[in-house]
Amino acid sequence: MSSTADAPTVRWLHGVVREADLGLLDELVGLTGEPVRPVRAAGLVAVVSRVPLAEYGEEALRRNLEDLAWLEWAARAHHRVVDALARAGAVVPARLATVHHDDRRVVDSLTERRADLAALLDRLTGRGEWGVKGYVVPGAVPRAEEPAPSDGPGAAYLRRRRAQLTAREDGQRAAGTAAAEVHEALARHAVAARRHAPQDRRLSGAPTAMALNGAYLLDTAALGAFAGLVETLGVRHPELRLELTGPWPPYSFVADGPAEPALTVSEPA
Repeated sequence: MSSTADAPTVRWLHGVVREADLGLLDELVGLTGEPVRPVRAAGLVAVVSRVPLAEYGEEALRRNLEDLAWLEWAARAHHRVVDALARAGAVVPARLATVHHDDRRVVDSLTERRADLAALLDRLTGRGEWGVKGYVVPGAVPRAEEPAPSDGPGAAYLRRRRAQLTAREDGQRAAGTAAAEVHEALARHAVAARRHAPQDRRLSGAPTAMALNGAYLLDTAALGAFAGLVETLGVRHPELRLELTGPWPPYSFVADGPAEPALTVSEPA
């Protein structure tokens, strides 16, 4: 958040691309509000922004990452750059808080990891990440029978309560089974697929629980058919309300590559 004009700086890595559109980079700002810039090596381009050492050195960064407000702000600022790069072409997003001491260390990293980064960029070219979330639809499974009219008030209440709990458990089981079937069907039509843990309702903002939080790497040409499949599966599985989101930067599909650690501050050699 601070200016880098008069302070020692380090390099916050946003992502790696093959070519950098200088016009696009001039329009993008990093965490301090300054334009991002390219660092080139080994036929690759690292897109970085300068950040003050006092706030982004190792100890300071660890403290910042424990501040939820700061973490949310940094994640949004980081994502804005990565998202713009992804819309322009293939990008290997850097994990949040990947910081190098200077340009030379960025160059060293590109050179050391060139083969793996190039392979990832090849895999991601012409493709995008799309998400499918499945939210539980209450009452989408058969309800338990109502108690017989001859029951007394106490017995009737207990039976109604037991029926409600049974229906809820049946609904959760049905939604879980449907989520697995939907993910399996979608994964067969994707280049790669990941099933993430469902988001807490406080994060998703949805009125009901999430049963499916899937990510799918798709060829651009396959999106129409994939969207049609999501719609078909939604009709086939009324236990879930399916929501297609994207395109997103391919965050879910670089983890099996040589991603940087969650916190990296490379010091001078």
